[in-house]
Amino acid sequence: MTHSQIREKFLKFFESRGHKIVPSSSLLPTDLSVLFTTAGMQQFKPYYTGQGDALKDFGSLNTVSIQKCLRTSDIDEVGDESHLTFFEMLGNFSFGGYWKKEAIEYAHEFVTKEMGLKIDYVSVFGGEDSVPADEESEKIWKSIDANIEVRKAGKADNFWGPTGDEGPCGPTTEIYVDGVEIWNIVFNEYYQTADKQLKPLEIKGIDTGMGLERLAMVVQNKKNIFETDLFEPIIKKTRESISGISAKSERVIADHLRASLFLIADGVVPSNKDQGYILRRLIRRAITHANILNMNFDSKDLKSVATLVVETYKNYPELKNEGVLEELSLETRKFRKTIENGLRVLSKEMIVREVGPNGEYGPVPDLSPIEGFPAFLPHEITGTWLHDFYQKFGFPYELTLEVIQQRPGRKKLLPFQIDKIKKEFEEESKRHQEISRAGVKAKFGGHGLLLDTGELKAGNEEELKKATRLHTATHLLHASLRKVLGNEVHQAGSDITPERLRFDFTFPRKITPEELKKAEDIANDIVNKDLPVTATEMDLQEALDSGASAFFKLKYPPRVKVYTIGDDKNWFSRELCGGPHVSHTKEIGHITITKEESVSGGNRRIRATVN
Repeated sequence: MTHSQIREKFLKFFESRGHKIVPSSSLLPTDLSVLFTTAGMQQFKPYYTGQGDALKDFGSLNTVSIQKCLRTSDIDEVGDESHLTFFEMLGNFSFGGYWKKEAIEYAHEFVTKEMGLKIDYVSVFGGEDSVPADEESEKIWKSIDANIEVRKAGKADNFWGPTGDEGPCGPTTEIYVDGVEIWNIVFNEYYQTADKQLKPLEIKGIDTGMGLERLAMVVQNKKNIFETDLFEPIIKKTRESISGISAKSERVIADHLRASLFLIADGVVPSNKDQGYILRRLIRRAITHANILNMNFDSKDLKSVATLVVETYKNYPELKNEGVLEELSLETRKFRKTIENGLRVLSKEMIVREVGPNGEYGPVPDLSPIEGFPAFLPHEITGTWLHDFYQKFGFPYELTLEVIQQRPGRKKLLPFQIDKIKKEFEEESKRHQEISRAGVKAKFGGHGLLLDTGELKAGNEEELKKATRLHTATHLLHASLRKVLGNEVHQAGSDITPERLRFDFTFPRKITPEELKKAEDIANDIVNKDLPVTATEMDLQEALDSGASAFFKLKYPPRVKVYTIGDDKNWFSRELCGGPHVSHTKEIGHITITKEESVSGGNRRIRATVN
């Protein structure tokens, strides 16, 4: 059974059982507590909490989707037999439509009858802390198959969620086939608050997740995910196009190219900030594994593999945009220049103390100084030094280590030394992130200008000014959209970089070009009127009574800052916000809406620039 057939069977199975098929949402989530879409349920969060109306938006309390997902927590593990960054998650969801019995019965039927697989065992939540054991799920499994093995586990294994700082969560039951966990069914019956308290949900919901790659591996009887028809052609093409690389590198290239192409297709551009930083890292890791130190390497080699990725995922038409492959090629060429510059610098200070038989270091000859950098490498290569080198020259620390160790006569670093260096590098990176976080929070209150990693999105004063203009522009666009579309428009998230703004809002349908143009014109009219932008501190309830808009996902303190565009009695926009803002609207510049799209049921997204 091919990966395409598995997708089709899954969707048809649940559609025939009253589930509405919902397209995959973007990899860029509306949930600002996470950097990427990491699970199928993310686009459905409002429906578990009662903030969304599933019947109104989908015509059903039950949905099914195949969601593209990206997780980067295990990026360094990619290359083994199971870890991925990009993957597809098959999921069925219910928002009060059905509960445990139906969810388990559906899963058992699909796995055993539709896929023809034999279940090894299942697991259920055995209880932990104040959360009771899930005895109901165990009874349901036994009623389906009296001989099935049911294992019990605690929160670490059988309690899921939430995604981000808070959200729906609950006990799980997992299905294992051939020793592999293929399906995780989450019973969302709690809401975890930001302070880690569990509160019962009024609407109990079903949230399931089954990785397509794992399922394909089991169905196709392969030893690992990279032998499935999702990867095998891509890896074969990699081997043909790029000679002399290891099996691990083939896997890394295949995974990272998939992830990179999908990110580019969703509007991410390689940069040193937020999602763009992750994209750049993925592309550069793929290039590194494509034997970048071989000066005969050509970007066309990587592009040929990327082209096959696009062909493999033809069910995602957004990948077919010509600009996707061109953006990949552009970043490849940029990185090549970075590599060449880094190698030039390293070559001038390539004398490293040699490790003796007892761990001591030998003498270090004098080296000529290099502008902006120490004249010699430290006695011992440390993660701190590598981080400094990376900050100054953009040269990946893995490559720096590789180049250093390639020096003739140099003894290889032992595994424990490499682990120590890696740990020091990560600690130094974390320290820099914490410094950035403290600085940006002090200045802006963290509203839309701070990554969940703690990185500052404005790297210098010029970028800061641009981000400030764009941030204020979101206020104008919010108010303009409400005037054109009505008061059902509410902010659902924002993301500001020095290049553009992304504004998410609630609205049930596609917006017409005429409506977008009208909203844009209204916003620019306010810009041209050069209205004042003022800030006032007041009690939260007083602010809400004054007509100020609030971001429903945020919890506000008793005293809040309110930004008003216009005078106090005849204002155009009034919102609770942490900043930053311009002092008069004319400072914003001309606002241009560049794109409008759906990001989830009942939520729309616009992108805009200012000039």
